[in-house]
Amino acid sequence: MFSPRHTTPEKFFIEACDEGADAVLAIDRVSNEMTLTGKKDVPPSAVTKPICGIMGTIRLVAGMYLIVITRKRNVGSLLGHAVWKAVDFDVVSYKKTVLHLSEIQSQENKTFLSMINNVLTTDGFYFCTDFDLTHTLQRLANTSPDFQEMSLFERVKNSKKLPLQKFSLYPCTHFIVMKPCRINGKIFEWILISRRSCFRAGVRYYVRGIDSEGHAANFVETEQIVLYEGAKASFVQTRGSMPFYWSQRPNLKYKPKPIISKTMSHLDGFQRHFDSQLLIYGKQTILNLVNQKGSEKPLEQAFAKMVTGMNNGMLNYIAFDFHKECSHMRWDRLQILVDTVAETQDEYNYFMVNSEGKTVAQQRGVFRSNCMDCLDRTNVIQSLLARRSLQSQLQRMGVLNVGQRIEEQAEFEKIYKNAWADNANACAVQYAGTGALKTDFTRTGKRTRWGLLMDGWNSMIRYYKNNFSDGVRQDSIDLFLGNFAVDESDGPTPLRVQKDWKFLTLPIIMLVAFSMCIVCLLMAGDTWTETLAYVMFWGAASAITATIILFNGQDFVDAPKLVHKEKMD
Repeated sequence: MFSPRHTTPEKFFIEACDEGADAVLAIDRVSNEMTLTGKKDVPPSAVTKPICGIMGTIRLVAGMYLIVITRKRNVGSLLGHAVWKAVDFDVVSYKKTVLHLSEIQSQENKTFLSMINNVLTTDGFYFCTDFDLTHTLQRLANTSPDFQEMSLFERVKNSKKLPLQKFSLYPCTHFIVMKPCRINGKIFEWILISRRSCFRAGVRYYVRGIDSEGHAANFVETEQIVLYEGAKASFVQTRGSMPFYWSQRPNLKYKPKPIISKTMSHLDGFQRHFDSQLLIYGKQTILNLVNQKGSEKPLEQAFAKMVTGMNNGMLNYIAFDFHKECSHMRWDRLQILVDTVAETQDEYNYFMVNSEGKTVAQQRGVFRSNCMDCLDRTNVIQSLLARRSLQSQLQRMGVLNVGQRIEEQAEFEKIYKNAWADNANACAVQYAGTGALKTDFTRTGKRTRWGLLMDGWNSMIRYYKNNFSDGVRQDSIDLFLGNFAVDESDGPTPLRVQKDWKFLTLPIIMLVAFSMCIVCLLMAGDTWTETLAYVMFWGAASAITATIILFNGQDFVDAPKLVHKEKMD
């Protein structure tokens, strides 16, 4: 369904998406005021373009901009409701020209526009016009009548501005896979939805741990849904950064050392995080998959200590050294963890409604998994736990016969594994800048040498992006989410902050010195004594400069400019 957008020099007019509705949203391009009017008030001279929905508005240097979805693609149907992926967007200026900007302001406005477009073109905006994708099936089934009467946009926490539901203003979800599947000749719908939190959102090394409100970095709620002949079932898991105050800033090293804050009150933020989690999900079993040696060990010890200090019977903590247990390609040992939590998983259960519409099961707790990034190791474990839940659900629905295993259903297993690998990639691209690692195991059930090579390639790309482009990505996300407010005044913005002399001078010196060393070797004559002296001189100059650069590594990475350091911490 499309909504016409009519544009005049003075106003935007957006028609309601409901067929036959007369309501029109009028946005004044000068005062920014939004009012309701009718189709009769749309001037015949207005330029008309179809849109699929409104993402929102944002203020840049040139003034207000309207962000709209201009193209969508159907990805399937959930309980009879069409689900769409937003494919193309348009960022439309309220101002008719940018002639009122100085040259510097104009350039900065272009930079901000580019940052917004970078976020919009990153895969991961899904929406539904008449069904709430932002809540699990169980939450929707247990909500109050007042909640049911709210528009989709009003249901989103901290929603702002007007309740413009009928004007196609929809909350978006991060990742959705919807597949019709067949087992034993019985067709059912299998769906995977991941909802990434907009709180403490950002990129890998610049957003770790929690903020003062207890929001964890890279927090994602993943719901697996199965629908069959009127019955429906879901199983929910969460992932998120270790919920205390720690950081791991890029500094040109392949793996920067994580640092636990010595000044923050960890238990306060930790308490806020889990108070919220227990309220939403019930009991929690924490699966901490980080290494129990090296630089990750202090993080695991701190996490375990805080769970003990909280002394809450609703929290259960399990540390599983993923890399140690699965070393030397022993990936079958993941079953140790699955078996360890099997009884707890049975206790937590899952949500199920039978074909008569009666709720026959409720999920009473979740597994909260994490590794360092909450991407690669975490996704592997979540896919194994989700399969175990699905095994029980399909048997209970009558799709699987007694004694049959999901792993034996080759056609469905291929769909299942690929969807979970795609889920890992979607989470990883937004947080780490590349597809996920270890997806060969998720897709095939085996760790392969080709998979190891691909992991090495992705790791190199991550290294480059984390050190030399993630500052801009973090700024783009903060700008998009409203964590940084652009001032229309002529004053300087943080984008104008320049690197000091070391940023350009030292790399140039190192490259010149290294180049001269190579030249001396290539032009060596009969007398090696003089050549060796030159090689040693330029080689030493190159090595010393490289050492200085590494020692001051944080001065050479691409750091965010739009958010103050204390907020980033």
